[in-house]
Amino acid sequence: MTDKYIYIIVALLPLASFILVFQVNPYHALVIRAILGAIAVLVYVILGAADVGLTEALVGTMLAVTLYVIAVRSSLVMRLGILKQNTPQPESYFTELVTSLKKALDKYHLRLELVEYPDNQSLQQALVSQEIHATCIEQQHSQPNLEAKYQTAIRVHRLFEIMQQELTASETTLTYVPIANQEHQ
Repeated sequence: MTDKYIYIIVALLPLASFILVFQVNPYHALVIRAILGAIAVLVYVILGAADVGLTEALVGTMLAVTLYVIAVRSSLVMRLGILKQNTPQPESYFTELVTSLKKALDKYHLRLELVEYPDNQSLQQALVSQEIHATCIEQQHSQPNLEAKYQTAIRVHRLFEIMQQELTASETTLTYVPIANQEHQ
């Protein structure tokens, strides 16, 4: 009769695992992974394996989740190279473009990081050397009264597909730029 709580706690393991497998948001998945580890620790302790529970708590839960947080945080970013004079100013077309990019990337749990470069040559070199994922430069118009447009070149095909589907800003034209020595991303 007293073992009912053990069955309930053990039943939480596959339930938490099931929820974890179908989680879309990586940050929510990390929280559920930590909960799964805590449940496993509780099961080990209840069943008399305190040493295994301690190991699971320290390595399987705390260390693993910490490393996952670091990996997820550093990998879910799109680095956009811009020229120094294109830094966002209030009520500019570039600010609207950056807002549209952030909104499009938000749906895929990605962050946008702007990286400034002093000139176009160093900006293009950063794209080729894979320091950044995309570049955004202002196109030059022959007529000064036209709306400012931007050219966004993206080297990662999946990011290019996301931008094509999600970006509604008319301030930019998108181009995919395959890099010769680039691994499949």
